Amino acid sequence: MDKEILKKNYENVLENIRKYDKEGKVKLLIATKMQSCEDINYLVELGADLIGENKVNELTEKYEGYDKRAELHFIGTLQSNKVKYIIDKVSLIHSVDKISLLEEINKRAAKIGKTMDVLLEVNSGKEENKSGIFPEDVYDFYKKATEFSNIRVRGLMTMAPRCNSREEYLKYFGLTKEIFDSIFKDDKNAILSMGMSESYTYAIEVGANLVRVGSKIFGERKY
Repeated sequence: MDKEILKKNYENVLENIRKYDKEGKVKLLIATKMQSCEDINYLVELGADLIGENKVNELTEKYEGYDKRAELHFIGTLQSNKVKYIIDKVSLIHSVDKISLLEEINKRAAKIGKTMDVLLEVNSGKEENKSGIFPEDVYDFYKKATEFSNIRVRGLMTMAPRCNSREEYLKYFGLTKEIFDSIFKDDKNAILSMGMSESYTYAIEVGANLVRVGSKIFGERKY
């Protein structure tokens, strides 16, 4: 991708974050699905320090090429049988929504002497075709997740449904924020990962402290 365009897009996103983030607490994670290490590393040179991959295969293929100054997260749906491929490579898994997945993460983390940081994924729209924990089940799931010795629950993540208005996004993000506050009210370092390219400013309005942005920086993906 043209480096000047990439730089301009990245700076525009940072400017928008600053506009909505009055307290300076929001971190930007660059969603790097289908992007080259060359472009990813250029953004790291510009100051990006968080990158996230959606697919295990893509992460492992690109891993050696990443600029290791950036922290690497896994942000996509994760199958239990793929945990072993990323457990030693990522610092945070955003998408935990099953006890069986927690069990596998805990087992693999224990094998390498690691405590794995995770976020619990909330299905805020209760969409049957999407992953995530339904809002009314999050607290009980959280209690079970804290019983694993090699897992640390750092916060929550949600992917809101595709909405047609700011008000709709605020409703779904607000629901997840309420759950987050009820669980992590005493944890000043807890992570609330909400908002993507089409919705990150709305998520910041509600209280997200981490946003995941890809296409607003790289342009629309060509599948």
